Amino acid sequence: QVQLVESGGGLVQAGGSLRLSCAASGRTFSTFSSYAMGWFRQAPGKEREFVAGINRSGGITYYADSVKGRFTISRDNAKNTVFLQMNGLKREDTAVYYCAAKNSRMVVTTLKYDYWGQGTQVTVSS
Repeated sequence: QVQLVESGGGLVQAGGSLRLSCAASGRTFSTFSSYAMGWFRQAPGKEREFVAGINRSGGITYYADSVKGRFTISRDNAKNTVFLQMNGLKREDTAVYYCAAKNSRMVVTTLKYDYWGQGTQVTVSS
């Protein structure tokens, strides 16, 4: 069993910042550093979409065009945790944010991840 637990969501005004965390654990979970990690989001009535991804070592990152320059993904392999720093938030960033793990050397921008968290709500008000 693998667990991914997101935290850090909430209500913020447009232009503000939030930092999301995702802690990984589980009896069958192999070394965290074996997994590429991703952040996705899903707004009401919309499909889940890729936001940001990071490779095993943290040396390679990818971002959706909509968040480039505003969001930063990072990871701490010693703490089995991945982060998403979100700055300059906009109303259109409102969504449930999910972290995901994939046993892969490469960053994956599709939904084909092995494990998913339960999500954390981010609401941006004007």
